[in-house]
Amino acid sequence: MHRFICVFFVTVAGVCAAVPGNEAGPSPSHARARERTALLREAGRAIFSDPAFSASGRQSCASCHDPARRYNPPNARDVQLGGPALRDPGLRAPPTLTYLDRVPPYDNHHFDSEDEADNSIDNGPTGGLTWDGRVDTGAQQAAIPLTSKFEMANSAAGVAAAVRKAAYASTLRAALGNDALDEDAHAFAAVARALAAFEDDDAEFSPYTSKYDAFLTGHTQLSAQEKRGLALFNDEKKGNCAQCHRSQRGLDGTPPALSDYGLIALAVPRNANLARNHDPAFFDLGACGPERKDKAGQTEYCGLFRTPTLRNVALRSTFFHNGKFHDLREVVEFYVTRDITPERWYAKDARGKTIAYDDLPARYHANINRDAPFAEQHPGAAPRLNAQEIDDVVAFMQTLTDGYLKTNPYRERRMTDRSSNLVGRTLSASSRPRSQIWPHPRPR
Repeated sequence: MHRFICVFFVTVAGVCAAVPGNEAGPSPSHARARERTALLREAGRAIFSDPAFSASGRQSCASCHDPARRYNPPNARDVQLGGPALRDPGLRAPPTLTYLDRVPPYDNHHFDSEDEADNSIDNGPTGGLTWDGRVDTGAQQAAIPLTSKFEMANSAAGVAAAVRKAAYASTLRAALGNDALDEDAHAFAAVARALAAFEDDDAEFSPYTSKYDAFLTGHTQLSAQEKRGLALFNDEKKGNCAQCHRSQRGLDGTPPALSDYGLIALAVPRNANLARNHDPAFFDLGACGPERKDKAGQTEYCGLFRTPTLRNVALRSTFFHNGKFHDLREVVEFYVTRDITPERWYAKDARGKTIAYDDLPARYHANINRDAPFAEQHPGAAPRLNAQEIDDVVAFMQTLTDGYLKTNPYRERRMTDRSSNLVGRTLSASSRPRSQIWPHPRPR
């Protein structure tokens, strides 16, 4: 599984004071970097909820990523409305912004395996910060909705003008320099960078405070139904959800991301409610277009969308890239009966015949995933999960909502372990602060 590394420093009261060479504290450059990050994060928090950055003057990032829902969509619309008059439907349902720090950079061939000592398995297309994986950094991702014609619909010049007028313009200048907002391109980049800094705030966006995290760290027990759901979630012969939504901690103690972030073709039914889908020639093909351009015409990527994390999934009212589903239980039903009762899921032609995989042209059907629970599905087959088992799986997924705990239990344990290791230890004058493994991605 993916391995994530982040460096953080632990200072134990009364220990470092006695260690030669530590009296000076952080270096000036390190202190300045921390100050800059704090200032960017402060500005980014304000920008996130400021509608002045949209052409309509009525839409902010928070309009589509509700903090009260852990940065999921605020309502059950298939897609959100945007554009200059706030009447243009979006192309896709907004994904959650939580745990983006776990998403690796996009790679056509992501080599990894469940055995962390063995990186020999090619998991194929993996990573990227959008449904189609087309950008890798938080700043790149934050820039997309600011200028998208069906989202905030602004321009670089419009964003620059808005930030110069903002009360927090001085905060950005303090972080990036007095001339940071002088040129439109630089001001736009500063806004995107501030949003990325805010979205990289672990306590806000990657808290690891769900009931499942409490269970994994020994702070609580799951109910009988939740335990059954977890077992079904992991069982390769039943739900097999954990194949793509990794549910176990890493060998180094890394918390599960509840996704492998691979790009996969699930053949989600066409959403007839979307205006673009009224054109029978239009198809949202994910990794090969229309928004992602670099893989246009590469058929092996058509129909592939990135696997989202299931953390906080119970707070969503809209599921999949096209917003086709609005009930978590129905999503699980689709997985276990897609090819058993296709007439339930897919549209019919003029003669009443079911159009299997109706949102993906036939020439791309070879890309569709056939692993369990889709394996051996055909009309008349028995679903791998019955009604009670589906309820159990949904009950488990409801334990993935943050807020059950007040603080990150993994960080608490590592800091405790770190403190124990430092007490009584004599460090040399040239010692640097030691690091810990922590769930934060670094390109390998």
